[in-house]
Amino acid sequence: MIPLPTGLRARLVITFTLVAVTASSLVATIGFELAKTALITRAENTSLDLVTRELSSITFPIGALQAGEAEPTTRELENVARTLAGPGRGVLVEYGSLIATEGPMTMSDVPNELYGRAKQSIVTQRRVIRNELWLIVGAEVYRDTANGTPEATGLRAFVFFPMRDDERQLATLRTTLTQAGVVILLIALVVALLSARQVLLPVRRLSAAAQALGQGRLDTRLPVHGQDELAELTARFNDAAAALELSVSELRSMEAMARRFVADVSHELRTPLTAMTAVADMLSEEANRLPEAPAEAVRLVLHEIERLRELVEHLIEISRFDAGTATLNLEPANVADAIQDCLEVRGWSEQVKVSASQGLTANLDPRRFDVIVANLIGNALKHGRPPVVVSARSTENGLEVKVRDHGKGIPREALPHVFDRFFKAGAGRARSQGSGLGLAIARANVHLHGGTISVRTQNPGTLFTVWLPHS
Repeated sequence: MIPLPTGLRARLVITFTLVAVTASSLVATIGFELAKTALITRAENTSLDLVTRELSSITFPIGALQAGEAEPTTRELENVARTLAGPGRGVLVEYGSLIATEGPMTMSDVPNELYGRAKQSIVTQRRVIRNELWLIVGAEVYRDTANGTPEATGLRAFVFFPMRDDERQLATLRTTLTQAGVVILLIALVVALLSARQVLLPVRRLSAAAQALGQGRLDTRLPVHGQDELAELTARFNDAAAALELSVSELRSMEAMARRFVADVSHELRTPLTAMTAVADMLSEEANRLPEAPAEAVRLVLHEIERLRELVEHLIEISRFDAGTATLNLEPANVADAIQDCLEVRGWSEQVKVSASQGLTANLDPRRFDVIVANLIGNALKHGRPPVVVSARSTENGLEVKVRDHGKGIPREALPHVFDRFFKAGAGRARSQGSGLGLAIARANVHLHGGTISVRTQNPGTLFTVWLPHS
């Protein structure tokens, strides 16, 4: 099955060409039929005039013979036949049992219908005889009686006029019309292509301008030419682009202000947090000596201070990525040692199983790699179940690190959002420990390395996969 064209250019060209071909075919068909009718009518009129004129000139007695008149002889009938004959024509003259012929025709070539109608008037009929078209004129000779009324004489003449010349003219006309149709088709195709190009040029400009807008060039505008529908559409596009540029500028300005606000607030909170942390350390030493209720309140305050400190650190880190000031300091590092150091610093060595070759090295930023691994393992320990397994291996074009837990897993509907900022899967985790920024920061550090990070469910548990390219 041939696929239908879907492009506007192809549809315009096909439609224009079909209209032109249909119109030219209709005109050619009507012209050919009119010419054919005119040729046949002319041939019939000429033939009828010839037969009528020659038959009216018969002088020998025929029909109701009067006293002293003898029936026509074969010679007289042959003379009539010779008179009616001509180049290529055939003649049959019948009078009673006498038949005179000129040419190869016989009475079997005369159609029965024509033979019967010839008794009443002069008639014509076209017929193919021996693979050739002939116009047959049949007529019976009438003679005026004594009282002036016409009377059939019984003498009939059938003249066969060849139509090869008319057929040749029609064939020539058909060939000429076909050639003209091909020329018209080619002209229509060229005109259609030029017209489609002229019509679609503004559309292409609009498409290119829309693509430029999509790529962020919001100052894209198009010149407006004319006052047609396309000019109006171009003007509307320019208006929409201007409105979009203004809206995006306002949004970018507001976003920049929000980022500055978050960064400024985070930095301003660092000083009081430092003091609060120092006080908290003193309170933690005295908590065990306090009564149960005050001790529980102190522990709660300490826990929330730690959450606030973690949140502020994460906000500061996120603000660096948003501002584009985060830098990457690559250096060769032993991957297994980097993972072990991450676990030992946080006291997770006994809770996590590591599978990595001691000789595995990669060119990466150790501090940011530590952040990536710590956030993934910390997430697995907080929300999953043991065993938590960390594996690292070298692939053909990079380093692959996997972190898997064996908990109940993340709901499928939450998987596309786990790396979103402040996203926590499930209502029960809304007040869980953590800022909701850990995975977002891990993804930002992975992307800074030029790598990828993904998550998928296991049976049981969840698997995070990090890929960092060879630098």
